[in-house]
Amino acid sequence: MIRRPAMLPMTTAILLEKIKNLRFLVIGDLMLDHYIWGEVQRISPEAPVPVVFTARETETAGGAANVALNLAALGAGASLAGSIGQDVEGSRLLDLLVAAGVETGLCGRLGSRPTITKTRVIARTQQLCRIDREGPRAAYSMDSAMDSAMDSESELSERLDRAVGACDAVILSDYAKGVITQPLVDRVLSLARRHGKIVAVDPKPARKLAFDGVDLITPNRHEALELAGIPEPSPGEVYPLDEAARLIHEAFAPRHLIITLGAEGMAICSGGRVQSILPTRAREVYDVSGAGDTVIAMLTAAFVAGADPVAAAEFANLAAGIVVSKITTATPTPRELLEAW
Repeated sequence: MIRRPAMLPMTTAILLEKIKNLRFLVIGDLMLDHYIWGEVQRISPEAPVPVVFTARETETAGGAANVALNLAALGAGASLAGSIGQDVEGSRLLDLLVAAGVETGLCGRLGSRPTITKTRVIARTQQLCRIDREGPRAAYSMDSAMDSAMDSESELSERLDRAVGACDAVILSDYAKGVITQPLVDRVLSLARRHGKIVAVDPKPARKLAFDGVDLITPNRHEALELAGIPEPSPGEVYPLDEAARLIHEAFAPRHLIITLGAEGMAICSGGRVQSILPTRAREVYDVSGAGDTVIAMLTAAFVAGADPVAAAEFANLAAGIVVSKITTATPTPRELLEAW
């Protein structure tokens, strides 16, 4: 069944007002997105590569930190939990988060590992390369990060308990960098069920984690196939959307499954069946960095604010169309959402 709503059951303005009164806890891999902007005027005599003359550098939050920024940009309360290195990059990331109004009390500092940093070199609007800086996954676990900030594992559990109890929804943002582990997932799901909170997951299927019965899962088209255990279709073959929806429901039984399909839009699934497909809202695509962060943030916020699955997906679809039209990891503002709608 394929359909598109003629209008949101809840207007965008009302939805944005409701979101301002909500609070979210985001747990996941924290990153600093670093951009080097410049011009290319010649090829290096040392190797067949362009020489970039640097004009400026900018930074923004990436990964789970970008999910929190998306929520804060809507005026919602956002708390963040994860691991940050005890280095210059970590301090810059914390400064960005605090300036945006994100609470960082559960962001542990690591003395021996670097803050996960992605440096992108851009000439005009063309990304030339990306340089990643990170340590081994095990070093970024919540338990490792909290050793220096807390006296014991019980203190971490108590602080997580308070944070889950104080929020309206928990978002697990997994980039497979080490923060999201099965023990942490089990702990968070147990706390959320005890407090009656919504849990949303942006998964990295390669981690093989179990998060049965969550309220929302938001894989992209490739991740959906991994979750379902289906191989990538060969060129010319039809994407097995119906089969993926059925198998993911059988494996994880999520209340809602939203699969982002890139240029083909967004599939809304429930009970193992595709209920509807929304065409993409993007007119021009310059940079897809962080689009998944925007989708999980907007979907969760809309659900908690009372939107039905189609309206929530339309809201997220609209927001994703805004951020991919910008160069660099970005967040949509309420004004942009209202004008775009």
